[in-house]
Amino acid sequence: MRLALGCDHRGRQAIEELTPYLQANGHEVEELGDDPFATSSDYPDKAWLVANAVSDGAADRGILVCGTGIGMCIAANKVPGVRAALALDELSARLSRSHNDANILCMSADMLGQTLLKRIVDTWMETEFEGGRHVRRVSKISEIEAGRNPARG
Repeated sequence: MRLALGCDHRGRQAIEELTPYLQANGHEVEELGDDPFATSSDYPDKAWLVANAVSDGAADRGILVCGTGIGMCIAANKVPGVRAALALDELSARLSRSHNDANILCMSADMLGQTLLKRIVDTWMETEFEGGRHVRRVSKISEIEAGRNPARG
């Protein structure tokens, strides 16, 4: 799978450890907006790069890491076609894929240790979208994105 990765300064160590881990598991990984020597970076810049790579089809999915994961998630979800989800545990990672068909995973560097980060990533990567009743709901997210009331179908 082609993965676009991004982080701010607080997520740097997590991404540096996740990149070879993902590559060893057979994924093609590209870090976008990389400046490993920056003492500070703005999470919206990295979120925009990764979200656009996913939206444009240059990447199949994306992974973003910042201090809390919240800012990355908010920024990434502004890009059309993106369904970014914050996961702080394996259950939220699984449900974000099986129910919401999330195409970008956002995580917290400050609240999660490297072992848990890898377990969350593994769960998220291995979980398929269930389809069924969830297709209707994900379609309604697209309606909202297009500025339409999803209840009017």
